[in-house]
Amino acid sequence: MQRRILGGTGISVSEYALGAMMLGAWGNTDHDDCVRIVHRALDAGINFVDTADVYAAGESEEIVGKALKGRREDVVLATKAVSSMGPDANHSGSSRRWIVRAVEDSLRRLGTDYIDLYQMHRPDPTTDIDETLSALSDLVRAGKVRAIGSSTFPAEQIVEAQWTAERRGHLRFRTEQPPYSMLARGVENAVLPTAQRYGMGVLTWGPLSAGWLSGRDLSASSRAGLETQKFDLSIPENARKAEAVRALSKVAAEAGLPLPHLATAFVRSHPAVTSVIIGPRTLDQLDSMLDGSEVTLSADILDRIDTIVPPGTDLNRADAYYLPPAITDASLRRR
Repeated sequence: MQRRILGGTGISVSEYALGAMMLGAWGNTDHDDCVRIVHRALDAGINFVDTADVYAAGESEEIVGKALKGRREDVVLATKAVSSMGPDANHSGSSRRWIVRAVEDSLRRLGTDYIDLYQMHRPDPTTDIDETLSALSDLVRAGKVRAIGSSTFPAEQIVEAQWTAERRGHLRFRTEQPPYSMLARGVENAVLPTAQRYGMGVLTWGPLSAGWLSGRDLSASSRAGLETQKFDLSIPENARKAEAVRALSKVAAEAGLPLPHLATAFVRSHPAVTSVIIGPRTLDQLDSMLDGSEVTLSADILDRIDTIVPPGTDLNRADAYYLPPAITDASLRRR
């Protein structure tokens, strides 16, 4: 497994990161099997593990903590906060009040006294970014966090965070974690170039586009039932995705590659990308993804992908996984 430096942190991380969203009630409920998945990934050379407090309401972090006992010092451990962790409105967001508690909760569940990378899972429009960066900087200085980052932030908010850190004397976001796949290329427009401009490490998630690029039948997927806006083929944007998948499958077959290997190699080929998060639910899925870890794509194959899904294009806008309040709240567009 090849290594890259995570932004300007000096931390060496594997080109694949193990995403733990599927460990626990959201995916694999067998904790012993989940521990085996983590151990298999570490034994294969992955040294980067990414989770979040919201994954299965903290269960994922607990599983990761159990799996890392005795191996913690060899692992770069990342987690995230912002999403709701309870009925109280103050049990979410990026206020100082919540971040300080959320970090303590994550440390306890993970069974560690420090987090290598602590990320804001989504923008929080109710909290001044100055407040958030101030709290995160204090956590770094207290030794509870080593570096901080953002996840699924639009380019303009990445820039605002960088400028705020400089002007207010805070530590800055060192990483961004955006969704990125052959079907969801919108981040190529501004997010990835902005991350490059500020020397940020980039951890991409969703290289298989929620299963669309897995090569499996999506009709039986639980996510297809939960996220119809991303899977219902009667929606024109999803029909376009299905057409693109057929064309991309042909490219993969002619290249002698399984479709998932083409998908992960495509993401890894972008010069802004530091590490690709893979999120297996089973050992077989992990082994299959590991088999493609050394695949590189020729310029000809990348050109063919560009003709199927043009650079900077999200075939379905819902796959960006974040819309600003100005779009989702009609009252902000009307006098």
